[in-house]
Amino acid sequence: MTIMTVEEIISELESLGNENIKKILLKHGVKEPFFGVKVEDLKPIQKRIKTDYQLAKDLYATGNADAMYLAGLIADDEKMTKTDLQTWVKQAISNNISEYTVPWVATGSKHGFELAMEWIDAGEEHIAAAGWATLSNLVALKPDSELDILALKALLQRVVQNIHAVDNRVRNAMNVFVIAVGSYVTSLTEDAIIASKEIGTVIVDKTGTACKVPDAAEYILKAKNKGSLGKKKKTVKC
Repeated sequence: MTIMTVEEIISELESLGNENIKKILLKHGVKEPFFGVKVEDLKPIQKRIKTDYQLAKDLYATGNADAMYLAGLIADDEKMTKTDLQTWVKQAISNNISEYTVPWVATGSKHGFELAMEWIDAGEEHIAAAGWATLSNLVALKPDSELDILALKALLQRVVQNIHAVDNRVRNAMNVFVIAVGSYVTSLTEDAIIASKEIGTVIVDKTGTACKVPDAAEYILKAKNKGSLGKKKKTVKC
């Protein structure tokens, strides 16, 4: 493990910043301050550091979106406390942090499901989206024996009833949740397909980007045809 200071890392991130990448990320809901560093350019730094609980927290606390993303990659998830995670989710105003970084780390912690269930009830769009994204990561990573199947089934119905009335990013995260449940929890695959058909078309404002909202039922059926249903991920971080 290479020992680096926050100042050294911020300086390196600044040198790696790219204005074109920054413009793209701004369209995708990443908020200032940040330099526009490609994820592939963060990986060598992650490899040098490996995991570092305190450094991850210190990087996250800078409020720089590039540093916050890197913090999620090097975080020692199992050491993260509820207080740590609550702090992180409140500060996760960029879409990539609220829907990727925080859910990854929460999933690897001891508090993922408990906090996800709390976050999905939040009034703040980014926190509710983080909650649904955490649930999606949990079903993708955890063995079914560690999942509350009845709770997941009830959550599918909650999505059916509420998806068209919630905030934009929450709507997107709910749709991803239906896909994740159907793809990774085979006992609920049919329930997820039925839920998707009841939901119908999901409209999410992608702020002028080329990103499209996948049809959950179609996505799940593609996974089924590939023979990949129920195959869990080794890691959700990328």
